[in-house]
Amino acid sequence: QVRLVESGGRAVQAGDSLRLSCAASGLRFSDYHTGWFRQAPGKEREFVAAIRTTGGSTDYAESVKGRFTISRANAKNTVSLQMNSLKPEDTAVYYCAARYRASYISSSAPDYAYWGQGTQVTVSS
Repeated sequence: QVRLVESGGRAVQAGDSLRLSCAASGLRFSDYHTGWFRQAPGKEREFVAAIRTTGGSTDYAESVKGRFTISRANAKNTVSLQMNSLKPEDTAVYYCAARYRASYISSSAPDYAYWGQGTQVTVSS
């Protein structure tokens, strides 16, 4: 059984930093591209960042470029999202997701087969 479990979400102030982690089990983690998505109340789920199986390539949404960094540790079956200079508009439930290796990393949610339950990030001004 595949499980993705996010952690690290909490309430912070604008300008603060936060690090989210996602622990994977039940799959050969190094065979999966992984991504972070988020969903704010009343909005659709949106892409945040993604990283290839080996960590050699990443992709980011324009809204988080230069502020967020995705990384992974295949030996620990974890993927992380370092979030700096947080803004109120970053408030959302953050989800990690896994996609079996393909020729490219995807920013499209339907391409990801496995999802975590989400962790809440709240940024106040």
